[in-house]
Amino acid sequence: MRKKISLLLCAVAVMLCFTACGSSQKDEETEYNKATIEQTAEFMIEYCTNADQNMVKEFRNMKELNLDFQLIQSGIPITAGSFVGALDSWEAAVDECGEYESHGDYVHEITNDGYLLSAEAKFKDRKATISFIFDEQSYMETMTVDAKYSVAEILAKAGMNTLLGMGTVFVVLIFISFLISRFKIIPTLFGPKKKEEPVSAAASTAAAAPEVTVTPETDDTELIAVIAAAIAAAREEAGMDEASAGGFFVRSIRRRPSNKWKA
Repeated sequence: MRKKISLLLCAVAVMLCFTACGSSQKDEETEYNKATIEQTAEFMIEYCTNADQNMVKEFRNMKELNLDFQLIQSGIPITAGSFVGALDSWEAAVDECGEYESHGDYVHEITNDGYLLSAEAKFKDRKATISFIFDEQSYMETMTVDAKYSVAEILAKAGMNTLLGMGTVFVVLIFISFLISRFKIIPTLFGPKKKEEPVSAAASTAAAAPEVTVTPETDDTELIAVIAAAIAAAREEAGMDEASAGGFFVRSIRRRPSNKWKA
């Protein structure tokens, strides 16, 4: 596998050397070598299209120093980090747009970020724009693939993002209002509990025992004796004995509201 990768990189290096020599003779004053830049872009597109998963995995697992050394030996103007990043970007583009089919002419532009090389590409599911950024030494820094969506797809995504954003805001507001309404209960749950004052045994007994109203009793013993003697005397005068009458007993004495004896 490593021999196959080395042979591929060497072939690309030889091609880049011939292209660079011809371009330098034509225009020595050009700061950016357009032919070399296009050749590097073509190599990256072709490699990303034809590389299998095992080769990509081997490059990703390779140490950055070793990969840089192989790229320098092959003469490809790209660093190890940019090379692995281009592989990741292409893999994400294939997942989003489908398999790569073709691309159009390159468009050259000098920007603040460096030299921009772009081309319209056609994938199986949708079109995309492949962009490359090169530095002043014509080394490729980044490669990105931007998928193109229709107006309906853009509006659908915008509507979905709006719904998700508004829904999240409303959920958070409802949660905050719920917390505010619970502020009355939170202090009672987490605040210090009041200590219960000790109650003495006498006070608790007095509180538990029902109130009893004590009515002073009057001594009616003498009054009962007098009444009994009077009744006995009246019976004797009437000629009644205890056997005929069956005897009598004083069960109770009830005072009348008005005292007529004094009258």
